[in-house]
Amino acid sequence: MKFLAIDTSGSHLTVIANGEKLSVKYIEDCRLSHSVVLMDEIEKALSEAEMTLKDAEVLACCVGPGSFTGIRIGISTIKAFAYAENKKVLPVTSFEVLAYNKSSEKDKLTLIDARHDNFYACGFSKQNEVILDPFFAPISEIEKICGNYDIISDIKIDNGLFVEDKSEGFLRAVQAKLNSATDDRESLIPLYVKKSQAEEEL
Repeated sequence: MKFLAIDTSGSHLTVIANGEKLSVKYIEDCRLSHSVVLMDEIEKALSEAEMTLKDAEVLACCVGPGSFTGIRIGISTIKAFAYAENKKVLPVTSFEVLAYNKSSEKDKLTLIDARHDNFYACGFSKQNEVILDPFFAPISEIEKICGNYDIISDIKIDNGLFVEDKSEGFLRAVQAKLNSATDDRESLIPLYVKKSQAEEEL
């Protein structure tokens, strides 16, 4: 199945185009420049995959958790494409990106850095099915349950697997979920496990 997928949820940027060929673009440190480089990377990936946006059957996007601004950039881009070209959309979470990076003989606990020794967390089975709904917790609380899981995180922590290149897990997650793509483009919404600081201060 031909698809375009983008992940702007963190400091990295991933753009994947699967057409006549597979093109994976990964920039490790994109930080505040997602909106500047995204369209160029999409054009490059589509060209390398020998496809156009019209050829894509599914448009996928990482919906977080992660950078509030980055997530909004990714979702708004994919939504605009989907409405313009009448395409199905597919949300993928940052947790799934991590879970699909590693095969395991144990259940997995995926951790997204929320700063100040806090994490967004989600538990997965060996088959990458959610078995522990997303939650926000300090590392002290996570340490109480982490012995039951293989730990997969987006930053380096003790006794955990650090996923530096997020593109492989993102590709696997998109491929595994393609059949759940939907025509409901408004279902593509950010996954906010916790309110932003600005919202909390209102």
